[in-house]
Amino acid sequence: MARRRVHEYVPLPAATLALALAATACGGGGEGGDTDTLQVWIMEGTNPDASAFFDEVNETFTGDTGIEVDVEFVPWQDAQDKISTAIAGGTTPDVIELGTTFTPEYADAGALHDLSGYIDDPSRFQQEMYEMGTIDDAAYGVPWYASIRSIIYRADLFEEHGHEAPTTWDELRETAIDLAEAEEEMIAFPVPGNAQYSVMPWVWGGGGEVAVEEADGTWSSTLDEPEGRAGVEFFTDLALEDGLSTTGAVNWNEIDVMEALSDEQAIMAISNSSNPKAIIENNPDLEDKLGVFVLPGQEDGYTESFAGGSLLSVFEGTGNEEAGWQYVDLLTDGEYFQRWGEESGFFPAGVAEIEEYADSEDPLVQPFAIQLLEAGKSTPAVPAWSQVEAEGIIVGMQQDILNGNATVEEATAAAAEAIENILNEGS
Repeated sequence: MARRRVHEYVPLPAATLALALAATACGGGGEGGDTDTLQVWIMEGTNPDASAFFDEVNETFTGDTGIEVDVEFVPWQDAQDKISTAIAGGTTPDVIELGTTFTPEYADAGALHDLSGYIDDPSRFQQEMYEMGTIDDAAYGVPWYASIRSIIYRADLFEEHGHEAPTTWDELRETAIDLAEAEEEMIAFPVPGNAQYSVMPWVWGGGGEVAVEEADGTWSSTLDEPEGRAGVEFFTDLALEDGLSTTGAVNWNEIDVMEALSDEQAIMAISNSSNPKAIIENNPDLEDKLGVFVLPGQEDGYTESFAGGSLLSVFEGTGNEEAGWQYVDLLTDGEYFQRWGEESGFFPAGVAEIEEYADSEDPLVQPFAIQLLEAGKSTPAVPAWSQVEAEGIIVGMQQDILNGNATVEEATAAAAEAIENILNEGS
């Protein structure tokens, strides 16, 4: 099951990619525009039954267009290297799935085809995701599926000990402390060190920004201002001051957190919208024992959470751009759009589709959909953001605090400086 990771790669600078593209402008797809077969790269693991799904999609597409489709499944961890190699060698596919944080890098380099002329109604897509694929009003990616992080909790234990879903940060902390005392063998609230999207909500909820563009076009981070620090401190104090986590969690990523819930080690945790289904499949004993609540606001409302997922893009210069768009359109509108979400456990990245889930009575789906509609937020839609992630700036900040290597003030100051240096150098 694919999830956003902190990838261990160093992105090619935009200038390097642009030179590669200039040298191979007519070489895309490796066939110079042969529309007998469309080459498609899909990231591996999002949908366990992807082969059967794409057999159906491809049959429909071929029936409509007469064009055959060759789908290749690419592991997430290999994607950046494989894409860069394909660009340099002139062997790019026609259509590709890209994570939202990948897309600006390749769009800025000129690798992707502008799809804005094909998209009749951009507002039908989840807007934070749509904006991740746009630069200067040109659309280089179409939102395909979305994920969001809220809090999964043991509803049976909440009920047993007389607790309801918290509605403020203070209530969240007090609930976790009480449950930690009542269930001494369990982790009340894991605070993972290797999960940047578990940290960001607290920065945003406190009133800070990981990065914001100023009027003069430069970027600044308010991680090290009082609001940003307050959010980081609240989250890390759940572990350091309140003892609600476990020391091993300093190295945990999102999968580790999910496994702690699945193994009945954790009472509640920030977790991805695709995870309840996987948790219950792994441990059927948790059927009817889980619940989800929207990340509560610091004092009221909701705390914003990272809205991630994938976009579908068409490479520039293959000669198959029109056919590529037709394939993207088939996947992002109608039956297959909805089915991919249902089968993968993610949300189709359309507003109307997400609203249907928000109106549902499924307690493991509705809160995530509300989070996505009401309090979803994206990272900066700039090419250099991929370098921030690649260098693990936010992860490093979190782990330094949890390991006692730096205070909140020191760690946030270092992270803010690093983010500003990367974004302003790359802008």
